[in-house]
Amino acid sequence: MNALEIRNLTKSFKDFRLDNLNLTLPSGCIMGLIGENGAGKSTTIKLILDMLHKDGGSIKILGEDNEKNIMLLKEDVGVVMDYVGLPELLTAKQIGKIMKNTFKNWDQDEYKRLLTKFSLPENKQYRHFSRGMRMKLGIAIAMSHGAKLLLLDEATSGLDPVARDEVVEMFYDFTRDENHSILISSHIVSDLEKLCDYIAFLHKGKLLLCEEKDMLLSKYGIVHCTPELISELDAASIKHTKVTPYGIEAIVLRESIPEDFKISPITIEELFLFMVKEAK
Repeated sequence: MNALEIRNLTKSFKDFRLDNLNLTLPSGCIMGLIGENGAGKSTTIKLILDMLHKDGGSIKILGEDNEKNIMLLKEDVGVVMDYVGLPELLTAKQIGKIMKNTFKNWDQDEYKRLLTKFSLPENKQYRHFSRGMRMKLGIAIAMSHGAKLLLLDEATSGLDPVARDEVVEMFYDFTRDENHSILISSHIVSDLEKLCDYIAFLHKGKLLLCEEKDMLLSKYGIVHCTPELISELDAASIKHTKVTPYGIEAIVLRESIPEDFKISPITIEELFLFMVKEAK
């Protein structure tokens, strides 16, 4: 069973349209949703959670229609949005007590373990938490009620590099269970490249691609050479070129390049920037 199935999802606003989005997240996998600000990442997650009414298409979470089973969403989906909204005057300890009465599968021991791991004070009011502390608390809650799917919208935002690395490792451990899956959006592409099995590129409400990360990295590469050498290559194998002070830098299809050409690895961020430029 797939953790998430999105088919022909459409949502229109006055100045933006999420256009015919199709995504499939297999169970036990992590999908990174990459896009610039305004690409439609948060809109997609809000539609999955039925926080917005879709204009067309369908969304299934763990095999169930997202509009028909609200209790499934609450129990089996852990959510961290880019803004973690909790009562300002409550402490982390008090919030844990509330969550215990909110979720059937709330694990108080796991919650306390995560508070300690994140160095979050139990008795400090939420209003005094920094943005990074608030994100950590949101993650602790999402991972303490037996969720099978995590929906994370910029969940690593506001965290320092050490904390981000720790959180990424926790997400990776979470999906060691084949029944656990994660959809995570982030503008910090390096986190997603390290973490994800699948990568989806959104640009201005359109899906540019959705593929396995390893396949993308093996499909494309970068060649650094002279203008004379680049002219010897099959034009169809060259996806993008850039003139630098040292010659030509080109994004190429690896399988079409002669063996005597040195091909450097490409990053997901480099590939995304290329595709965004091509889509303009």
